[in-house]
Amino acid sequence: MISIKQWGEDLIGLLFPNLCNACGTPLFHNEEIVCTKCLYDLPFTDYHIHPENRVAKQLWGRLPLNAAMAMLYFRKGAKVQNLMHNLKYNSKTDVGIFLGSLLGERLKSSTLYKDIDFIVPVPLHHKKLRLRGYNQSTFIAEGIAEKMEIPFSEKILIRNTATDSQTKKSRYSRYENMKAVFKVENMTDIKGKHILLVDDVITTGATLEACANELLESGALKVSIAALAFAE
Repeated sequence: MISIKQWGEDLIGLLFPNLCNACGTPLFHNEEIVCTKCLYDLPFTDYHIHPENRVAKQLWGRLPLNAAMAMLYFRKGAKVQNLMHNLKYNSKTDVGIFLGSLLGERLKSSTLYKDIDFIVPVPLHHKKLRLRGYNQSTFIAEGIAEKMEIPFSEKILIRNTATDSQTKKSRYSRYENMKAVFKVENMTDIKGKHILLVDDVITTGATLEACANELLESGALKVSIAALAFAE
């Protein structure tokens, strides 16, 4: 017999259904954030088991990284873009935690990411943070941290300069635009440690390059990079 509580939950679900953040269809009782079909269809890269992947190669020669990867391929108009849009602009922070947990599972099984000491999300400038209300990378880091059982903090690395939009800039222009943008607040927190730097989507890698260089110059022993998606 269906309980009154279950009946009430079903009625609420009928009137206000939880929708899949990738395709927009109603979720079933056993589904959260992303429907089973979309989760099965997500374009996973498996870069966590391939050290010489496209993300890592893109950053070769630019800075001494321990490892770099992204979990998903990002293509315009596809489901991954819907997920990123909901996370970044529609206050669906639970998407970040959910996907961060999936990312954490993969990192946990990778020998390259076994000795991570601390997780640091790529920061937003305080003006953009105040406007949006949250930093999407922090929730990704939270999901990873829960799965890997490693601490994270959004107070280690700060963005002390607001920059212009990177969208239409060349790779060199993006690099120049990011110089001296980031600062480590307390060097003792990262000195001699292996830091995992976390972002949502990697394009040219200029932002991550600037962040990683600042961490290394401030005393980090090693820096590894992990992102949810890689824009091909």
